[in-house]
Amino acid sequence: MAPTTDEARAGTAQPASIQLPGIVLGVGLGGFVDGILLHQLLQWHHMLTSTNHDHIGVKYYNPKTVSGLEMNTVWDGIFHTVCWIAVLLGLAILYSRVTHNRRRVWTSRVLWGWVLVGWGLFNLVEGVLDHHILGIHHVYAGEGQLWWDIGFLVLGALLVACGYLLQRSGQPFDPTAPTRREARRA
Repeated sequence: MAPTTDEARAGTAQPASIQLPGIVLGVGLGGFVDGILLHQLLQWHHMLTSTNHDHIGVKYYNPKTVSGLEMNTVWDGIFHTVCWIAVLLGLAILYSRVTHNRRRVWTSRVLWGWVLVGWGLFNLVEGVLDHHILGIHHVYAGEGQLWWDIGFLVLGALLVACGYLLQRSGQPFDPTAPTRREARRA
């Protein structure tokens, strides 16, 4: 009886994928874009700016008062810490999986496609959880906030789709395989 394709694959070691580190990096970097652009530069919201209308009963910290802004800034800092940890974790996983030709991975459509997927997943999860389920903040609170929140989700879905297509168009490579130059030296 001839082995099936799955049985044949099981007998050969598959190279470590850069999918997971790309997605984790994308989550962290997407969080940084959100935190730096929307929380700090534009100051459209902070982590707890809509808790006066939330769905879970978190105390309201008015960002227009010093004490309220201080508490929102602390929670923004916690948020940025989680983003920082995600970036470090993504880099650590990537470094452990790419053992040869590390420079080539940074120009890979595959990696950057997965980073975009991770950023999009960040937008989708954070948008559904914080904006809709918990209601602790909105992209831009006030009249029309639902449209801003929906736009954030649409952007997330577009990032996932574009990232997926980008990584599919990239040249697959084995991150553990030596380069041609390294193979000739051996």
